[in-house]
Amino acid sequence: MHQAEIDLTEYDRALLSGNEGDAARLAMQVLLRMADVAGAKRFIDITCAHIDSCLYHGQAGLDFATRLADGGARVRVPATLNVSSLDLLHPHLYRGDGETAAAARRLMDTYVAMGCTPTWTCAPYQLQQRPAYGEHIAWAESNAIVFANSVLGARTDRYGDFIDICAAITGRVPDAGLHRTENRRGRIVFSLNGLEPRLRESDVLLPVLGHLVGSIAGRLIPVLDGLSPGFCDEDRLKAFGAAAASSGAVALFHVVGVTPEAPSLAAALHGIPADRTIVVTAEMLHSARDELTTAAGALAAVSLGTPHFSLTEFERLMPLIETLRIATGLDFYISTGRDVLAQVRARGWLGIIERAGITIVTDTCTYITPILRHRHGTVMTNSAKWAYYAPGNLGIDVAFGSLAECIRSAELGRVWRDDTLWTHAN
Repeated sequence: MHQAEIDLTEYDRALLSGNEGDAARLAMQVLLRMADVAGAKRFIDITCAHIDSCLYHGQAGLDFATRLADGGARVRVPATLNVSSLDLLHPHLYRGDGETAAAARRLMDTYVAMGCTPTWTCAPYQLQQRPAYGEHIAWAESNAIVFANSVLGARTDRYGDFIDICAAITGRVPDAGLHRTENRRGRIVFSLNGLEPRLRESDVLLPVLGHLVGSIAGRLIPVLDGLSPGFCDEDRLKAFGAAAASSGAVALFHVVGVTPEAPSLAAALHGIPADRTIVVTAEMLHSARDELTTAAGALAAVSLGTPHFSLTEFERLMPLIETLRIATGLDFYISTGRDVLAQVRARGWLGIIERAGITIVTDTCTYITPILRHRHGTVMTNSAKWAYYAPGNLGIDVAFGSLAECIRSAELGRVWRDDTLWTHAN
Protein backbone atom coordinates (compact mmCIF):
# COMPACT_ATOMS: atom_id res chain seq x y z
CA MET A 1 0.00 0.00 0.00
CA HIS A 2 1.29 3.46 -0.87
CA GLN A 3 0.43 6.96 0.28
CA ALA A 4 -2.18 7.38 -2.44
CA GLU A 5 -4.08 4.35 -1.09
CA ILE A 6 -4.20 5.67 2.50
CA ASP A 7 -7.13 7.94 3.31
CA LEU A 8 -5.34 11.01 4.66
CA THR A 9 -7.25 13.78 6.39
CA GLU A 10 -6.59 17.46 5.86
CA TYR A 11 -4.67 17.45 9.13
CA ASP A 12 -2.54 14.48 8.01
CA ARG A 13 -1.66 16.30 4.80
CA ALA A 14 -0.82 19.47 6.71
CA LEU A 15 1.62 17.48 8.82
CA LEU A 16 3.24 15.95 5.75
CA SER A 17 3.49 19.30 4.00
CA GLY A 18 5.47 20.84 6.82
CA ASN A 19 2.80 23.36 7.72
CA GLU A 20 3.00 22.13 11.34
CA GLY A 21 6.79 22.29 11.46
CA ASP A 22 9.77 20.21 10.41
CA ALA A 23 9.57 17.83 13.37
CA ALA A 24 5.89 17.12 12.79
CA ARG A 25 6.59 16.44 9.12
CA LEU A 26 9.36 13.98 9.97
CA ALA A 27 7.15 12.28 12.55
CA MET A 28 4.30 11.89 10.09
CA GLN A 29 6.65 10.56 7.43
CA VAL A 30 7.79 7.86 9.85
CA LEU A 31 4.19 6.98 10.73
CA LEU A 32 3.19 6.91 7.07
CA ARG A 33 5.90 4.37 6.39
CA MET A 34 4.68 2.33 9.34
CA ALA A 35 1.10 2.49 8.01
CA ASP A 36 2.34 1.26 4.66
CA VAL A 37 4.03 -1.75 6.28
CA ALA A 38 0.97 -2.49 8.45
CA GLY A 39 -1.45 -2.22 5.54
CA ALA A 40 -3.48 0.50 7.28
CA LYS A 41 -6.06 2.39 5.23
CA ARG A 42 -6.25 5.43 7.50
CA PHE A 43 -4.90 7.08 10.64
CA ILE A 44 -6.78 7.49 13.92
CA ASP A 45 -6.46 9.87 16.86
CA ILE A 46 -4.90 8.84 20.15
CA THR A 47 -5.56 10.28 23.60
CA CYS A 48 -2.12 9.75 25.14
CA ALA A 49 1.31 8.19 24.66
CA HIS A 50 3.96 6.50 26.77
CA ILE A 51 7.50 7.00 25.51
CA ASP A 52 10.23 4.37 25.76
CA SER A 53 12.72 6.21 23.54
CA CYS A 54 13.97 8.16 26.57
CA LEU A 55 16.01 5.13 27.68
CA TYR A 56 19.55 5.62 26.39
CA HIS A 57 20.78 2.81 24.14
CA GLY A 58 23.37 4.78 22.15
CA GLN A 59 24.09 7.92 20.19
CA ALA A 60 21.49 7.22 17.49
CA GLY A 61 18.63 7.62 19.96
CA LEU A 62 20.01 10.93 21.19
CA ASP A 63 20.57 12.14 17.62
CA PHE A 64 16.96 11.38 16.64
CA ALA A 65 15.53 13.10 19.70
CA THR A 66 17.77 16.12 19.15
CA ARG A 67 16.67 16.38 15.52
CA LEU A 68 13.03 16.39 16.59
CA ALA A 69 13.63 18.97 19.31
CA ASP A 70 15.65 21.21 16.99
CA GLY A 71 12.74 20.98 14.53
CA GLY A 72 10.37 22.44 17.10
CA ALA A 73 8.78 19.20 18.26
CA ARG A 74 6.07 19.41 20.93
CA VAL A 75 3.82 16.56 21.92
CA ARG A 76 0.14 17.05 21.06
CA VAL A 77 -1.24 14.54 23.56
CA PRO A 78 -0.24 13.83 27.16
CA ALA A 79 2.97 11.78 26.99
CA THR A 80 4.50 10.04 29.99
CA LEU A 81 8.12 8.90 30.03
CA ASN A 82 9.31 5.35 30.61
CA VAL A 83 12.29 4.42 32.76
CA SER A 84 15.52 6.15 31.90
CA SER A 85 19.13 5.13 32.39
CA LEU A 86 19.59 7.18 35.57
CA ASP A 87 18.01 7.46 38.99
CA LEU A 88 17.75 11.21 39.33
CA LEU A 89 16.52 11.00 42.93
CA HIS A 90 19.40 8.75 44.00
CA PRO A 91 22.26 9.58 41.59
CA HIS A 92 24.86 7.97 43.85
CA LEU A 93 23.48 4.53 42.93
CA TYR A 94 24.75 4.76 39.33
CA ARG A 95 27.91 2.68 38.77
CA GLY A 96 28.45 3.31 35.06
CA ASP A 97 30.82 5.63 33.25
CA GLY A 98 30.41 9.39 33.26
CA GLU A 99 30.20 9.79 29.49
CA THR A 100 27.24 7.43 29.21
CA ALA A 101 25.54 9.12 32.15
CA ALA A 102 25.93 12.54 30.56
CA ALA A 103 24.47 11.34 27.27
CA ALA A 104 21.60 9.63 29.08
CA ARG A 105 20.82 12.84 30.97
CA ARG A 106 20.83 14.86 27.74
CA LEU A 107 18.36 12.39 26.25
CA MET A 108 16.07 12.67 29.27
CA ASP A 109 16.19 16.47 29.16
CA THR A 110 15.44 16.49 25.44
CA TYR A 111 12.22 14.51 25.88
CA VAL A 112 11.11 16.75 28.73
CA ALA A 113 11.81 19.77 26.52
CA MET A 114 9.41 18.33 23.93
CA GLY A 115 6.62 18.48 26.50
CA CYS A 116 6.72 14.92 27.85
CA THR A 117 5.92 14.40 31.53
CA PRO A 118 8.97 13.19 33.52
CA THR A 119 7.25 10.24 35.19
CA TRP A 120 10.20 7.86 34.59
CA THR A 121 8.22 4.70 35.20
CA CYS A 122 7.65 1.49 33.29
CA ALA A 123 4.23 1.22 34.97
CA PRO A 124 2.28 4.27 33.76
CA TYR A 125 -0.92 2.43 34.65
CA GLN A 126 -0.01 3.09 38.31
CA LEU A 127 -0.29 6.85 37.76
CA GLN A 128 -3.42 8.75 38.75
CA GLN A 129 -4.46 9.40 35.16
CA ARG A 130 -4.70 6.33 32.98
CA PRO A 131 -6.60 5.50 29.79
CA ALA A 132 -10.13 4.18 29.93
CA TYR A 133 -11.71 1.20 28.22
CA GLY A 134 -11.76 1.56 24.45
CA GLU A 135 -9.43 4.57 24.26
CA HIS A 136 -6.88 4.50 21.45
CA ILE A 137 -3.39 5.21 22.79
CA ALA A 138 0.23 4.81 21.71
CA TRP A 139 2.16 3.12 24.49
CA ALA A 140 5.65 1.70 24.28
CA GLU A 141 7.32 -0.57 26.92
CA SER A 142 6.19 -4.16 26.59
CA ASN A 143 4.67 -4.61 30.05
CA ALA A 144 2.76 -1.33 29.78
CA ILE A 145 1.40 -2.30 26.37
CA VAL A 146 0.08 -5.65 27.52
CA PHE A 147 -1.40 -4.18 30.71
CA ALA A 148 -3.18 -1.37 28.86
CA ASN A 149 -4.66 -3.72 26.29
CA SER A 150 -5.57 -6.55 28.63
CA VAL A 151 -6.41 -5.09 32.04
CA LEU A 152 -7.57 -1.59 31.15
CA GLY A 153 -9.14 -2.52 27.83
CA ALA A 154 -7.52 0.46 26.10
CA ARG A 155 -6.16 -0.09 22.59
CA THR A 156 -2.53 0.21 21.64
CA ASP A 157 -0.35 -1.63 19.19
CA ARG A 158 3.24 -2.54 20.03
CA TYR A 159 5.00 0.81 19.68
CA GLY A 160 8.73 0.90 20.09
CA ASP A 161 11.46 3.50 20.06
CA PHE A 162 10.97 6.48 17.72
CA ILE A 163 7.44 5.40 16.68
CA ASP A 164 6.21 6.31 20.18
CA ILE A 165 7.41 9.92 20.10
CA CYS A 166 6.25 10.34 16.50
CA ALA A 167 2.75 9.32 17.59
CA ALA A 168 2.88 11.75 20.51
CA ILE A 169 3.97 14.64 18.27
CA THR A 170 1.24 14.05 15.69
CA GLY A 171 -1.48 12.60 17.91
CA ARG A 172 -2.06 10.00 15.19
CA VAL A 173 -1.35 6.29 14.61
CA PRO A 174 -2.18 3.86 11.80
CA ASP A 175 -5.52 2.11 12.19
CA ALA A 176 -3.97 -1.34 12.38
CA GLY A 177 -2.95 -4.13 14.72
CA LEU A 178 -4.56 -4.17 18.13
CA HIS A 179 -6.44 -0.94 17.46
CA ARG A 180 -8.84 -3.06 15.41
CA THR A 181 -11.42 -5.29 17.06
CA GLU A 182 -10.91 -8.26 14.76
CA ASN A 183 -7.24 -8.44 15.78
CA ARG A 184 -8.06 -8.67 19.49
CA ARG A 185 -9.58 -12.15 19.35
CA GLY A 186 -8.12 -14.82 21.61
CA ARG A 187 -6.48 -17.59 19.64
CA ILE A 188 -4.92 -20.04 22.10
CA VAL A 189 -6.57 -21.22 25.34
CA PHE A 190 -4.64 -22.22 28.46
CA SER A 191 -6.84 -24.24 30.81
CA LEU A 192 -5.91 -24.07 34.49
CA ASN A 193 -8.89 -25.98 35.84
CA GLY A 194 -6.85 -29.07 36.68
CA LEU A 195 -4.35 -27.35 38.98
CA GLU A 196 -4.36 -28.03 42.71
CA PRO A 197 -6.02 -25.09 44.56
CA ARG A 198 -2.92 -24.14 46.59
CA LEU A 199 -0.84 -23.76 43.43
CA ARG A 200 -3.63 -21.99 41.57
CA GLU A 201 -3.71 -19.29 44.27
CA SER A 202 0.02 -18.97 44.97
CA ASP A 203 2.02 -15.80 44.34
CA VAL A 204 4.40 -17.59 42.00
CA LEU A 205 1.65 -18.83 39.69
CA LEU A 206 1.07 -15.87 37.40
CA PRO A 207 4.68 -14.80 36.76
CA VAL A 208 5.66 -18.42 36.08
CA LEU A 209 2.53 -18.97 34.00
CA GLY A 210 3.34 -15.80 32.06
CA HIS A 211 6.78 -17.14 31.23
CA LEU A 212 5.23 -20.43 30.10
CA VAL A 213 2.44 -18.81 28.08
CA GLY A 214 4.75 -16.37 26.34
CA SER A 215 7.12 -19.12 25.26
CA ILE A 216 4.24 -21.11 23.75
CA ALA A 217 1.92 -18.40 22.43
CA GLY A 218 4.52 -16.23 20.70
CA ARG A 219 2.44 -13.54 18.98
CA LEU A 220 -0.91 -15.32 19.40
CA ILE A 221 -3.36 -13.81 21.87
CA PRO A 222 -3.71 -16.18 24.84
CA VAL A 223 -6.83 -16.81 26.89
CA LEU A 224 -6.54 -18.04 30.49
CA ASP A 225 -9.44 -20.16 31.69
CA GLY A 226 -9.87 -21.33 35.28
CA LEU A 227 -8.59 -18.47 37.42
CA SER A 228 -10.59 -16.97 40.29
CA PRO A 229 -11.56 -13.29 39.79
CA GLY A 230 -10.74 -12.64 43.45
CA PHE A 231 -7.19 -13.89 42.91
CA CYS A 232 -6.47 -11.82 39.81
CA ASP A 233 -5.67 -8.38 41.19
CA GLU A 234 -3.79 -5.81 39.11
CA ASP A 235 -0.37 -6.67 40.54
CA ARG A 236 -0.72 -10.34 39.66
CA LEU A 237 -2.00 -9.50 36.19
CA LYS A 238 0.91 -7.09 35.82
CA ALA A 239 3.35 -9.88 36.70
CA PHE A 240 1.74 -12.25 34.22
CA GLY A 241 1.72 -9.76 31.36
CA ALA A 242 5.31 -8.64 31.93
CA ALA A 243 6.51 -12.24 31.87
CA ALA A 244 4.49 -13.18 28.78
CA ALA A 245 5.73 -10.10 26.94
CA SER A 246 9.32 -11.07 27.76
CA SER A 247 9.44 -14.75 26.86
CA GLY A 248 7.06 -14.17 23.93
CA ALA A 249 5.58 -11.25 22.03
CA VAL A 250 2.30 -11.12 23.93
CA ALA A 251 0.69 -7.67 23.72
CA LEU A 252 -2.82 -8.70 24.80
CA PHE A 253 -4.24 -11.52 26.90
CA HIS A 254 -7.69 -12.41 28.16
CA VAL A 255 -8.63 -13.96 31.51
CA VAL A 256 -12.11 -15.43 31.44
CA GLY A 257 -14.37 -13.69 33.93
CA VAL A 258 -11.69 -11.15 34.83
CA THR A 259 -10.43 -8.92 32.01
CA PRO A 260 -12.90 -6.56 30.32
CA GLU A 261 -13.04 -8.24 26.91
CA ALA A 262 -13.50 -11.74 28.33
CA PRO A 263 -16.77 -11.99 30.29
CA SER A 264 -16.91 -15.53 28.92
CA LEU A 265 -14.65 -17.88 26.99
CA ALA A 266 -16.84 -17.45 23.91
CA ALA A 267 -16.52 -13.66 24.14
CA ALA A 268 -12.73 -13.85 24.42
CA LEU A 269 -12.63 -16.03 21.30
CA HIS A 270 -15.17 -13.84 19.43
CA GLY A 271 -17.35 -16.91 19.04
CA ILE A 272 -14.74 -18.69 16.93
CA PRO A 273 -13.08 -21.97 18.02
CA ALA A 274 -9.60 -21.58 19.45
CA ASP A 275 -6.64 -22.50 17.29
CA ARG A 276 -5.33 -24.62 20.15
CA THR A 277 -6.14 -25.52 23.75
CA ILE A 278 -3.42 -26.40 26.25
CA VAL A 279 -4.13 -28.00 29.62
CA VAL A 280 -1.56 -26.52 32.01
CA THR A 281 -0.09 -28.97 34.53
CA ALA A 282 1.96 -28.50 37.68
CA GLU A 283 4.86 -30.21 35.93
CA MET A 284 4.80 -27.65 33.13
CA LEU A 285 4.80 -24.79 35.63
CA HIS A 286 7.58 -26.34 37.71
CA SER A 287 9.75 -26.61 34.59
CA ALA A 288 8.96 -23.00 33.67
CA ARG A 289 9.96 -21.87 37.16
CA ASP A 290 13.25 -23.72 36.86
CA GLU A 291 13.93 -22.01 33.50
CA LEU A 292 13.91 -18.70 35.39
CA THR A 293 16.74 -19.82 37.66
CA THR A 294 20.34 -20.12 36.47
CA ALA A 295 21.90 -20.81 39.89
CA ALA A 296 20.93 -21.39 43.49
CA GLY A 297 22.97 -21.17 46.64
CA ALA A 298 24.69 -18.14 48.19
CA LEU A 299 23.10 -14.79 47.33
CA ALA A 300 24.70 -11.46 46.44
CA ALA A 301 21.47 -9.48 46.26
CA VAL A 302 17.69 -9.47 46.06
CA SER A 303 15.97 -7.26 43.48
CA LEU A 304 12.23 -6.56 43.42
CA GLY A 305 10.12 -4.17 41.40
CA THR A 306 10.21 -5.16 37.73
CA PRO A 307 7.81 -3.78 36.61
CA HIS A 308 7.89 -1.03 39.19
CA PHE A 309 6.60 -1.90 42.66
CA SER A 310 3.09 -0.59 43.26
CA LEU A 311 1.69 0.93 46.44
CA THR A 312 -0.25 -2.29 47.04
CA GLU A 313 2.93 -4.32 46.73
CA PHE A 314 4.62 -2.09 49.32
CA GLU A 315 1.60 -2.63 51.55
CA ARG A 316 2.09 -6.39 51.25
CA LEU A 317 5.81 -5.99 51.92
CA MET A 318 5.54 -4.02 55.16
CA PRO A 319 4.51 -6.85 57.53
CA LEU A 320 7.16 -9.10 55.99
CA ILE A 321 10.02 -6.74 56.90
CA GLU A 322 8.99 -5.81 60.44
CA THR A 323 11.67 -8.10 61.86
CA LEU A 324 13.81 -8.46 58.73
CA ARG A 325 17.52 -8.94 59.33
CA ILE A 326 19.28 -9.00 55.97
CA ALA A 327 22.30 -11.30 55.83
CA THR A 328 25.67 -9.62 56.11
CA GLY A 329 26.99 -8.38 52.77
CA LEU A 330 23.74 -8.95 50.90
CA ASP A 331 22.12 -6.03 49.04
CA PHE A 332 18.36 -5.61 48.73
CA TYR A 333 16.85 -3.36 46.04
CA ILE A 334 13.29 -2.35 45.19
CA SER A 335 12.63 -0.40 41.99
CA THR A 336 9.56 1.83 41.91
CA GLY A 337 8.14 4.95 40.33
CA ARG A 338 8.69 8.31 41.96
CA ASP A 339 4.92 8.85 42.23
CA VAL A 340 4.56 5.62 44.22
CA LEU A 341 7.59 6.52 46.32
CA ALA A 342 5.93 9.80 47.29
CA GLN A 343 2.91 7.84 48.55
CA VAL A 344 5.16 5.41 50.44
CA ARG A 345 6.86 8.35 52.15
CA ALA A 346 3.50 9.97 52.96
CA ARG A 347 2.38 6.79 54.71
CA GLY A 348 5.47 6.71 56.89
CA TRP A 349 6.80 3.51 55.38
CA LEU A 350 10.02 4.78 53.82
CA GLY A 351 11.94 5.02 57.08
CA ILE A 352 10.94 1.47 58.03
CA ILE A 353 12.05 0.20 54.62
CA GLU A 354 15.41 1.97 54.79
CA ARG A 355 16.06 0.85 58.38
CA ALA A 356 15.50 -2.72 57.21
CA GLY A 357 18.46 -2.22 54.87
CA ILE A 358 16.48 -1.99 51.63
CA THR A 359 17.65 0.39 48.88
CA ILE A 360 14.94 2.14 46.88
CA VAL A 361 15.63 2.72 43.18
CA THR A 362 13.54 5.13 41.09
CA ASP A 363 13.45 6.33 37.49
CA THR A 364 15.16 3.20 36.16
CA CYS A 365 15.51 -0.53 36.83
CA THR A 366 18.34 -2.65 38.14
CA TYR A 367 18.47 -4.98 35.13
CA ILE A 368 19.09 -2.19 32.59
CA THR A 369 21.29 0.25 34.51
CA PRO A 370 24.59 -0.48 36.34
CA ILE A 371 23.35 -0.19 39.93
CA LEU A 372 24.06 -3.57 41.50
CA ARG A 373 27.09 -3.40 43.79
CA HIS A 374 27.96 -7.06 43.27
CA ARG A 375 28.42 -8.12 39.65
CA HIS A 376 29.24 -11.70 40.64
CA GLY A 377 27.06 -14.13 42.53
CA THR A 378 23.35 -14.89 42.36
CA VAL A 379 20.57 -12.31 42.54
CA MET A 380 17.09 -13.41 43.62
CA THR A 381 13.90 -11.82 42.31
CA ASN A 382 10.14 -12.36 42.28
CA SER A 383 9.94 -10.94 38.75
CA ALA A 384 9.91 -13.35 35.83
CA LYS A 385 10.80 -10.43 33.56
CA TRP A 386 13.88 -9.55 35.63
CA ALA A 387 14.88 -13.21 35.75
CA TYR A 388 14.48 -13.52 31.98
CA TYR A 389 16.58 -10.49 31.02
CA ALA A 390 19.17 -10.02 33.78
CA PRO A 391 21.51 -12.90 32.90
CA GLY A 392 21.94 -11.57 29.36
CA ASN A 393 21.96 -7.89 30.27
CA LEU A 394 24.19 -8.08 33.33
CA GLY A 395 26.00 -11.39 32.98
CA ILE A 396 24.86 -12.55 36.40
CA ASP A 397 23.14 -15.62 37.77
CA VAL A 398 19.55 -15.34 38.91
CA ALA A 399 17.11 -17.25 41.10
CA PHE A 400 13.35 -16.79 40.91
CA GLY A 401 10.95 -17.05 43.85
CA SER A 402 7.88 -15.54 45.46
CA LEU A 403 8.00 -12.34 47.52
CA ALA A 404 7.99 -14.36 50.75
CA GLU A 405 10.74 -16.63 49.42
CA CYS A 406 12.84 -13.59 48.49
CA ILE A 407 12.45 -12.13 51.98
CA ARG A 408 13.37 -15.41 53.67
CA SER A 409 16.33 -15.87 51.34
CA ALA A 410 17.57 -12.35 52.14
CA GLU A 411 17.67 -13.32 55.82
CA LEU A 412 19.45 -16.60 55.20
CA GLY A 413 21.88 -15.25 52.61
CA ARG A 414 21.07 -18.14 50.31
CA VAL A 415 18.24 -19.18 48.02
CA TRP A 416 15.33 -20.67 49.92
CA ARG A 417 12.12 -21.85 48.31
CA ASP A 418 9.06 -23.69 49.52
CA ASP A 419 9.18 -26.75 47.30
CA THR A 420 6.21 -28.34 49.08
CA LEU A 421 4.08 -26.17 46.80
CA TRP A 422 5.25 -28.27 43.87
CA THR A 423 5.51 -31.68 45.53
CA HIS A 424 1.91 -31.41 46.75
CA ALA A 425 0.77 -30.26 43.33
CA ASN A 426 2.34 -33.12 41.40
